[in-house]
Amino acid sequence: MGTTWSVRLDNPAMLPRDTIQAAIEAALELVVAQMSTWEPSSSITRFNQAAAGSRHVLEREFAQVLACALHWAAASDGAIDPTVGPLVALWGFGAQASALPRMPTAAEAEAARARVGWQRLAFDGATRTLAQPGGVVLDLSGVAKGFAVDQVADSLQALGLRDFLVEVGGELRGAGRRPRGEPWQVAVEAGAQTVRIGLPDMSIATSGDRWHVRERDGRRWSHTIDPRSGEPLSHSLASVSVLHPRCADADALATLLTVLGPAQGLAFAQRHEIAALFVQHAATGPLQRASSGWTEHVRTP
Repeated sequence: MGTTWSVRLDNPAMLPRDTIQAAIEAALELVVAQMSTWEPSSSITRFNQAAAGSRHVLEREFAQVLACALHWAAASDGAIDPTVGPLVALWGFGAQASALPRMPTAAEAEAARARVGWQRLAFDGATRTLAQPGGVVLDLSGVAKGFAVDQVADSLQALGLRDFLVEVGGELRGAGRRPRGEPWQVAVEAGAQTVRIGLPDMSIATSGDRWHVRERDGRRWSHTIDPRSGEPLSHSLASVSVLHPRCADADALATLLTVLGPAQGLAFAQRHEIAALFVQHAATGPLQRASSGWTEHVRTP
């Protein structure tokens, strides 16, 4: 996935470290084997390269991530879209990105956008089958990293472990409590402040403009692309953090709220009872806005 992972845990049964680490790495390798666009033999790469009209039976985990992405795509009118791959590559990100020697032309942007649209996917969740309509390039990076956190958590629970904090590339999920009884806590940058958050059986994911940035011809943009316009984001949001029991959903929601922007994103969070913190760039410094769900959960020091 091009990132790191870490796990903190209470191990009262004194399970061997090698046993625990092997279970963690197996969970992560499963996600990579199915959903990494960087792997030429992965399931997602094979689908992206498949002929028009072909049908594919997806692995259970792949199908779960796609179903999550499609659920939130429908709920947000396409603010997150698992078919965004052509636009990701066009703007210089992902496994298929070019060196980006110049800004994309309007014609190139329109051609890429014509290949994007979650409604083009004929996915049957009951049979886990998906048709390739032709030219569709799936990119599940807005969900898969959070799902990997969930997979690691499931693997630890299968070993009988109940108290742990899992982190993959900055997305986190806590379960149970620390050995002394207090909840697992993480620090979230919120502009000039740092917010400390307890994660008792809760996940947190953050999307923002500080990571994976490109610059060309005097223009600077981050990796989050609006699938609806085909353009990188241009609004004032610096970051969005989301709390949710499942990290896959937190990951997806952080992405789509970032795309929706400060006003529409906050309205969406309130409507769907999502715990979200928005940080905006402002002339006077970072500006925080939180949904009611976030305010109820978080206690600032």
